[in-house]
Amino acid sequence: MTQTFIFQLYLPALQGHLPGDVLRTFRAFLEFYYIARQDVITEDDLEELEDAISRFHSFREVFAPIRGRNGFSLPRQHAVMHYPALIRLFGAPNGLCSSLTESKHIRAVKEPWCRSSRNEALFQMLTTNQRLDQLSAARVDFTKRGMLNGTLLESVLGGICYIDNFISNL
Repeated sequence: MTQTFIFQLYLPALQGHLPGDVLRTFRAFLEFYYIARQDVITEDDLEELEDAISRFHSFREVFAPIRGRNGFSLPRQHAVMHYPALIRLFGAPNGLCSSLTESKHIRAVKEPWCRSSRNEALFQMLTTNQRLDQLSAARVDFTKRGMLNGTLLESVLGGICYIDNFISNL
C-alpha cells in the first residue's frame, strides 16, 4: 500500500467522521512514518520529517482533554522526536522495528515479574535472570564438551557395551 493510496483513500474516508485536528494529527504522523521508512533519506527528506514531527506534536494537543491526570502517550511516541538526529548519525532505519527489544523486555522483565511473589520483586527478578543466565552458560559449555549428545539411555547402553568389551578383553 503506497503513501499516496493511504492519503487518497483513508484520510478522505475519515473526513466528516473525525474532528479536523485528529485527521491532521494522523496525516502528520503518516507523513513522518512514510518518510522514515524510505531506504534512502536525503537532507530534504529530513527537513520534511522534522516538519511532520513538529506538526504531529502540535496537532496531537487535540487529545489533551482525554489525557487525564497522568497524561496520555501513544507507545514509542517520544522516540519520534529523535529520528532525524539518529538518521543523520546512522543512516536510514529501513523499516527497523523495535519488536526485538520488546521480546527481550518480556523475557528479562515481564516473565521474572510474574514468577516473583511481588515482595521485594526486583531482587527476585534479578536472581531469576542471573540463574537463567547461568543455566544458559552451562548449556553452552555442556554442548561444547559433547555432554548433551544423545539420550541418557544411549549413554547408559554405550557404557554397558564399553564395560562388556573391557571385560571380554581381560
